[in-house]
Amino acid sequence: MNESFRKIENKAFRQGEKLIFDVKYGFITAGVAEFSIPKIIKIAGRDVYNVVFKVSSVPTFDLFYKVRDRYETYIDVEGIFPWRFEQHIREGKYSRDFSAFFDQRKGKAITTEGTYDIPKYVNDIVSAFYLARTFDYSKMKVNDKILLENFYKDKVYPLEVVFRGREVVSVSAGTFKCLILEPIVKEGGLFKSEGSIIVWLTDDELKVPVKVKTKVLIGSIDAELIAYEGLNGKLISKVK
Repeated sequence: MNESFRKIENKAFRQGEKLIFDVKYGFITAGVAEFSIPKIIKIAGRDVYNVVFKVSSVPTFDLFYKVRDRYETYIDVEGIFPWRFEQHIREGKYSRDFSAFFDQRKGKAITTEGTYDIPKYVNDIVSAFYLARTFDYSKMKVNDKILLENFYKDKVYPLEVVFRGREVVSVSAGTFKCLILEPIVKEGGLFKSEGSIIVWLTDDELKVPVKVKTKVLIGSIDAELIAYEGLNGKLISKVK
């Protein structure tokens, strides 16, 4: 079976990578977030990375607002596009469970809420983030944009990734030379549309997320890298 799917060179991540973040609301440590790639499995006859994103509020914060969110995406190893996406949100009294199978051969998203047309290589919010880690930013100028398409709930939304430049950032895990990206998300659950997001990635082949700043209606939430393991190589952007 000779299939015509794209192939994207990925030097950024591999199975076994785990990134742990402190999530701060103002000066308060509100939670812990973790990105991991525990395994490679087969979906639709293709090798896929199982990527898991978890956010949990810390016990002291649970009393005010308990969060237990889990997102999973299954990303094609060769083409870095998703085949399946799951979202399990537990925030305070709110809960939502959603899943989608992206039939990238037929251009359909088969979800828990219906079946929808999708363009080839459409992303979910987590797979878009991992795809952005594979791009080459070395020749990009400030305010250059990468245009992606993002499926959420029942629609395909444009997702712009804007390159905002470079700076050196210090977090618990170290001091790193970083690229600054701003994803402009019209909709997408993980980050509400009223907020803006800035992401700092290491300025090397791995493009490890070091810091994420999200402005929300009532302040800002910062996630900062505190630990990592299973990287796809050496973090040459680490200054100290």
